[in-house]
Amino acid sequence: MKIGIIGTGNMGRILAEALIDGNAVSPSSMIVTNRTLMKAADLKKAFPGITVESSATEVAEQTDAIFVCVKPHDVYPLLQELKPVLTEDKCVISITSPISIQQLESALTCSVARAIPSITNRALAGVSLVSYGTRCSNTWKQGLDQLFRKISTPVEIDSNITRVASDIVSCGPAFFSYLSQQFILAAVEKTEIDYDTATKLTSEMLIGLGELLSKEFYTLPTLIEKVCVKGGITGEGIKVLESELGEIFEHLFEATHGKFEDDLNKTREQFGTD
Repeated sequence: MKIGIIGTGNMGRILAEALIDGNAVSPSSMIVTNRTLMKAADLKKAFPGITVESSATEVAEQTDAIFVCVKPHDVYPLLQELKPVLTEDKCVISITSPISIQQLESALTCSVARAIPSITNRALAGVSLVSYGTRCSNTWKQGLDQLFRKISTPVEIDSNITRVASDIVSCGPAFFSYLSQQFILAAVEKTEIDYDTATKLTSEMLIGLGELLSKEFYTLPTLIEKVCVKGGITGEGIKVLESELGEIFEHLFEATHGKFEDDLNKTREQFGTD
């Protein structure tokens, strides 16, 4: 299978690196391009076998699975540009959440899918969110599933939970990294620990937490129960979290869904459909 990646910004590059490091594809089976070609050239420096083309059309012509890794408002004009070379045996995969499967199918006649990756996929871990078009062949569904299993746990989702699923899987690492960073800074501010030591301890704690969950020793609720001994220090900390967190995460989801609705309105104008 020849893989094309159009757009090698943050997520496009992460996807390319993960697919190669996860042995999902070989560098020689990947063709990439980017509006700023230097970014694509930088990727080729890391993986010399990759082919860099100067245009998206050249990539689509030569590949079977074409990953569209551009900003939401750039997707529609890109698809119009690619249509003449998208034969029915190809599959176009968008990685952006505001573009629905229905919109992709309204613009193209080949198989289409949406796969929303996470930065955790770079470590060949975490989840990728997958949705398939009604015309997506079983062959492509199986092929994409095998591809994503090399770098993640693929989870097929319905369109009505796209945003919240993306918040958890794709945005979640940034949200919890921010919280962890604030945790570290508070420790440095209020105690004698230095920043580097606090960062090292927190990072290793998070890795260990992930291992506990991955190996299913505990669930999140049972882990709290095991650490939070009655009358102990952890319990005092939990009381502070309970009293001061308030509705912070409710507000977070309200904000992300509000921005998502703005993006949806813009794509509806382009595609003329939901």
